[in-house]
Amino acid sequence: MNNETIRIYKKNSARGEDGYKTFSVRIKEETVTSLDELAKKTNRTRNELINIVLEHAMNKIDIEVVE
Repeated sequence: MNNETIRIYKKNSARGEDGYKTFSVRIKEETVTSLDELAKKTNRTRNELINIVLEHAMNKIDIEVVE
């Protein structure tokens, strides 16, 4: 898998509309700390950053069938 960079632009403080489903996940504390640091730098919420990263990752998945 290649190490493609995700570019996240700093957001203006305006809020957008919703349209999302809410559910819980468990995340390592180090990851939460990294998300909080990135959120501060980009003026985005943890939720926004998680969505950006997940959308990016979903487009990069290759499923390998092992027989």
